[in-house]
Amino acid sequence: MALLDSRFDQAFLLAAELHREQTRKGSGVPYVSHLMAVAALAVEHGGDEDVAVAALLHDAVEDQGGDPVRRRIREQFGDRVSDLVEACTDADVIPKPPWQARKEAFIAGLTTAPPEVRLIVACDKLHNAAATLDDLRADGPAVWEKFKGGKDGTLWYLRSVLEIIEPDLPQRLALRLRRTIEALENES
Repeated sequence: MALLDSRFDQAFLLAAELHREQTRKGSGVPYVSHLMAVAALAVEHGGDEDVAVAALLHDAVEDQGGDPVRRRIREQFGDRVSDLVEACTDADVIPKPPWQARKEAFIAGLTTAPPEVRLIVACDKLHNAAATLDDLRADGPAVWEKFKGGKDGTLWYLRSVLEIIEPDLPQRLALRLRRTIEALENES
């Protein structure tokens, strides 16, 4: 893969602008740290620049403005990046649809998603699961209270996503995601 160019820089600036006031659930950690981690994981596992840009912006439409943000991404970064972000978006309206229905629809969409989307989703879920595992180890079972799906719903969702996307993932990434989810299940 070639070095990342100024498009990646522009995506980072946009992600920082859009998510400036957002923090990770229950931790106060700036949300942009999650976006950087997802992009880093995507690049480490073979993602090209469009994938890295989409990884930085994967939550922008869902969490920071819906259609106006979608149009801005398409105009600034092109159709491929916009399509990747769109495929990573499980809702773009406020209020969001009910959690279970939203997650079921997202999982169903993964069955036909291209490998690049599956890569970004795997990196997102890996970082989320690892952060949750760290929180679980530090704070105990109360960590599950910050999730709309609770413990059972969150574990069901992570496992369901893994089952669909695992065959398309680089082996090391699939193994890391599987082991992290298993650790969450075993330590809960």
